[in-house]
Amino acid sequence: MIKARRLRRTDDSADVNVTPLLDIVFILLIFFIVTTSFVKEFGVDMSRPSNAPMQEQKREAAIIVRIDETGRVYVDERLVALDAVRANIETGLARKPGAPVVVVAERATDAGHTVRVVDQARVAGAGRVALASTDRR
Repeated sequence: MIKARRLRRTDDSADVNVTPLLDIVFILLIFFIVTTSFVKEFGVDMSRPSNAPMQEQKREAAIIVRIDETGRVYVDERLVALDAVRANIETGLARKPGAPVVVVAERATDAGHTVRVVDQARVAGAGRVALASTDRR
């Protein structure tokens, strides 16, 4: 005869061990911190106009770079290729040291062309680069 044994249950509650979970969380945290790339983004610093009265400057003192709506670039009213903008601005700065570069862009001009021209002016050594727009409506 088999006697049925009763198993005694104790009122001890089951504990959940969270140590392995914490280990996995910390490993994932370290993984994401290490794999995140900390890239310094480069931008173009531009001087924004203020509400102060404008100071009159001679047009001859500045190097004028004009971009028309088709993307053609003119440096001091001479048509130049986009690749030659830097060399032309360097030449202008050699003739007029410390002269500001004013980039005049039509409203319909592609923003990418304008950014490339401003970038080429900065690379050429222009200390001051300003943007202007023609208001043709």
